[in-house]
Amino acid sequence: MPAIHKQLRQPIAVTDGLSNDQLLYFTSHSLSADGRMIVVISDRDGDVNLHAIDLLSGNRRALTKNRDGYLRSYVYFDGEDRKGVGKASVSFDAKRGIIYYIEGESIRSVTLEGEQNTFANIGQVEVTAFTHVSDDGRLLCVPTTQSRALEGPLTAEGRPAHNIDQRVQDENLCSWLNVYDTSNGKQVLRERVERGWVTHVQFSPTNPAHILYNHEWSGDRGLRRMWLFDGKTHRTLRPMTEGRVKADWACHEIWSPDGQAVIYHGGYANNGPTYIGRITLDGLCTEIALPDSYRGYGHFTLGCDGRLVTDGYFRFDDDPTKSSKYIVTLRPDWHARTIEWQPLCEHGSSWNSQDEHPHPIFDHTARSVLFTSDVTGKRAVYKVAA
Repeated sequence: MPAIHKQLRQPIAVTDGLSNDQLLYFTSHSLSADGRMIVVISDRDGDVNLHAIDLLSGNRRALTKNRDGYLRSYVYFDGEDRKGVGKASVSFDAKRGIIYYIEGESIRSVTLEGEQNTFANIGQVEVTAFTHVSDDGRLLCVPTTQSRALEGPLTAEGRPAHNIDQRVQDENLCSWLNVYDTSNGKQVLRERVERGWVTHVQFSPTNPAHILYNHEWSGDRGLRRMWLFDGKTHRTLRPMTEGRVKADWACHEIWSPDGQAVIYHGGYANNGPTYIGRITLDGLCTEIALPDSYRGYGHFTLGCDGRLVTDGYFRFDDDPTKSSKYIVTLRPDWHARTIEWQPLCEHGSSWNSQDEHPHPIFDHTARSVLFTSDVTGKRAVYKVAA
């Protein structure tokens, strides 16, 4: 690995720090296609709502008027039952300026100008998770799971006290891939996923018939984490070859821009190294092990120029801890199995909850990176040159 010099850049605040503002989840972009508007989850109004902020003028518009807290769903297990905005439900069609989200029992949309629409409802005994809108804007996928999967007391940290995947397996619970036509709200697909707790869904950027999805917190997530539904059949994506075993782990899978591969990260069994991986739809799997000290958990997203950006793993040799403290870009060479690392800045976020995860994203030109941090005590969005 080439020497890396500690030449960090200074991020600038994009939001004003007067309220808690955070980017959308990493499976959805937060920035409009023209780079002018950013969509954030905010408590500016005293409750959880969606806001649009003009990056040139600083003007902000509240897009929703929720007063019922946040919806109970994946990650937000302590939320309200069938009430409130689903913080895990927001997907932004950045090209057309339309945001899709769940509020209470309703699947809704809102434009950047604030025009609202309600076009579908959630099943009475189902809980939701992270949604996704297709690149052409025609389809919305909403994963749901039998609510029995989440029933029960929570720990002091706000997580279910039971093993959710084990319950799903033992009680033969299922999830569904629910796909809606965004032009009229009609459901065009309700695909059953047997014995799986599905929390992440992503349409292929080039073929919306291909849906990437997961089995969350699965006991054998080295093998059962990543799945592809091709419109007809379901198959796992990470084969058990070359020593890969059930005790490995993998997560945060994303599509490559050409829709021909899936990129992900994880760690090898028995305290082995962490890695980033790429698997093509025809089964060619390449995984690049990271240096042994690169163990600070993080997320990865992809830019238009082939670089990845992460809020974890990287550390300088003289760092006293192995915490995830930097925003870093990576340029992998999948053929040579090498990575060029470029640290950009310290993000300073506490990682206290899902909301404080930095979840960095490139802008649409890959010239800068946006991320969330509570370094000042409140969550805000920051930008750093890339």
